Amino acid sequence: MLDASFDIVEQYVRFPKIERTEVQKIVEWIRAQPHMPNLSEGEVLIFYIACKCSSEMAKQVIDTNLTCHTHVDEFFNNLDPEYPAMERAMRVDAMFILPKLTPEGHRVAVGKLIDLNAANFNFADSIKLFLLLLDVFVREDDVRSGYRIVFDTSGVTLGHVARLGIMTMKKLIFYLQEALPVRLIGLHFINIVPFMDKILALMYPFMKKELVDMLYVHSNLDEFYKFVPKNILPGEIDGEELESAQLREIYYDKVRSRRKEILEYEKLFRINENLRPGKPKNSSDLFGIEGNFKKLDID
Repeated sequence: MLDASFDIVEQYVRFPKIERTEVQKIVEWIRAQPHMPNLSEGEVLIFYIACKCSSEMAKQVIDTNLTCHTHVDEFFNNLDPEYPAMERAMRVDAMFILPKLTPEGHRVAVGKLIDLNAANFNFADSIKLFLLLLDVFVREDDVRSGYRIVFDTSGVTLGHVARLGIMTMKKLIFYLQEALPVRLIGLHFINIVPFMDKILALMYPFMKKELVDMLYVHSNLDEFYKFVPKNILPGEIDGEELESAQLREIYYDKVRSRRKEILEYEKLFRINENLRPGKPKNSSDLFGIEGNFKKLDID
């Protein structure tokens, strides 16, 4: 099963204000929950920092994350990198993490189209690939204080927009707000298309104020560079890194190399609803949850 492979002692050195005993208490709490799989201390630490070191919020987000893995089939079933739909998504999309950090020490995850034929685009499979890549990467990288997600909409057509799907968008926004294992500090759209308002119209009904406040639609790249410096970006955006088509292969190879662990992860990283204390949840219950928005801002 996928597990955090970073040096955990080093993470506590990097975040000296974190008390290891608090993280370990959450680990013990999880082990006492009959419906949850055991998570390693490293995995719990990822969530703990994402939740601004709130133990109660971390417990809530971990439960919601695992529940999403259990009930959101569009994003968390058939994760095999050799599955035809996943192979297609890898051909259509470029999903990757920028190798360099921002000056503030934040990670930047990027998604864009490579194959511009709308007939080949499947929104749910693209999100599935993106979330899988993120799950693999955060378990290998040092823990970070924040993530920015960037969607480059160049090449997007109305044919792509027609394939987005309202329910899939609702589930994506829910996951970003309630279950993401990293602290989201910015959601950016660049190289925007004239019909960007149609995309935003699908998103806004499901967004809470906290996410709206960190949404940036950049009409020019100079504004975007204030958040993500030009030099750390792919070559086709005037950056100094490899181009997106090359960067994606580095990360897709990483996913392919972890295939055996991913298959085990898909089976085990989920809730056993039969053992959940109280009433079992289903997909309808999950998306009816109001709950408190996961605090994603940074001091």
